[in-house]
Amino acid sequence: MRNIIVAGASGAIGEALVRQLAGQGDVHVWALCRQPRGWLANGPDHVTILDWEASSMDLGSRLADRWGRSFRIDGVIYAAGLLHDETMRPEKRLEELSPDALQRAFVANASGFLLLVQSLMPWLSHRGLKRLMAVSAKVGSIGDNGMGGWYAYRASKAALNMMVRTLSIELHRRARPVACVAVHPGTTYSPLSEPFQQSLAKLPVRSAAETAQSLLALWDRLDPAWNGQFVSWDGSPLPW
Repeated sequence: MRNIIVAGASGAIGEALVRQLAGQGDVHVWALCRQPRGWLANGPDHVTILDWEASSMDLGSRLADRWGRSFRIDGVIYAAGLLHDETMRPEKRLEELSPDALQRAFVANASGFLLLVQSLMPWLSHRGLKRLMAVSAKVGSIGDNGMGGWYAYRASKAALNMMVRTLSIELHRRARPVACVAVHPGTTYSPLSEPFQQSLAKLPVRSAAETAQSLLALWDRLDPAWNGQFVSWDGSPLPW
């Protein structure tokens, strides 16, 4: 049985990933989230819910008590993210930017990934292939940015990309064989995209289930040759 961590499991893409991974039969999914709802809260087979927040610093100690030293993690998918909520909106002008929005975006979209992997390192040192996938965004590409705006979200996703790149170098030394990648999932119908229906009408948009299927198809292709890359859901490279 393979053990795969999915962080942000209560989000649209995160839950779809958990559903599809758990349905494979040979995978036990450790679903990290704050408030499991619906299907997740009803105790699906091959899924264990772990209470988690992106700013959490105690996950490692909690897991040490639960897993011990012989446990092994085969994969980590970071699907947590924040673009907007009741008090936060993506900025159209510099005057709309706030320190709170910057801090919250960086915690959810970037530093949460690095802190999570830090806490999981004791179980990533085995000799089998480890796959780590951070769900990033094309708007986090510096080279592709031709429109501006969305300061907090763009900057935090760019930071996530740098963290993936830097982490991939260290993991190659400490935990190889490994494939650590940042992936743009494609535009997806979800609470994150819901306020932008008018813009979405001009784009190809997929359901969360379709996005998860594409991400897992890419996941199955990952090997050490992919380590440190920033790619789209179909595997095509994206500019940093």
